[in-house]
Amino acid sequence: MDQRGHWETVYQTKAETDVSWFQESPKVSLDLIDMLGIAPQTRVIDVGGGASRLVDALLDKGFDAITVLDISEPALAATRARLGKQADRVHWLAADVTQWEPKESYGLWHDRAAFHFLTDAADRAAYADRVARAVAPGGHVIIATFAPDGPERCSGLPVQRHDAESIGAVLGSGFALVDTRRHDHQTPGGSVQRFQFSTFRRIA
Repeated sequence: MDQRGHWETVYQTKAETDVSWFQESPKVSLDLIDMLGIAPQTRVIDVGGGASRLVDALLDKGFDAITVLDISEPALAATRARLGKQADRVHWLAADVTQWEPKESYGLWHDRAAFHFLTDAADRAAYADRVARAVAPGGHVIIATFAPDGPERCSGLPVQRHDAESIGAVLGSGFALVDTRRHDHQTPGGSVQRFQFSTFRRIA
């Protein structure tokens, strides 16, 4: 089964609250967005954000230029249904980020738990290319992955664990590290997954 088929099956067969990465509140992401002083008019893209609650929180904060990109259409559909009429305020993209062609420039690229599924170096390079093409100079990138001592697999798939240095090496010299922090995420099943949040600013 390909990546798209895998994730569509996951979201067709499981409720959003049943997957291990579910967060009732994306507190760490929101804390980082506040720390960076991201203004509500900033163009934001949430990569792999299909069933995330981040879009809900950003809408509540008055953000009005949000794009949510996910490989799974069922994940996007579930979030649109949850948001109701507010979903019309969001741009929804069903796409594989490694093949997507950016048509907008963003001030914030956010990704919690998508990048670590890119276990092939060519896919990571394709991801970095999209970041470089999509993030405006002075814009920021927040990428959360499993930490070096985090899980080796998720949802039946292998993952590539990261720290800020390894993510920075993929993004390249045009991005400067702003913040790095760990986070212990408690899954709906009660186990703990060790995450690493790395924040960069585009400098070139």
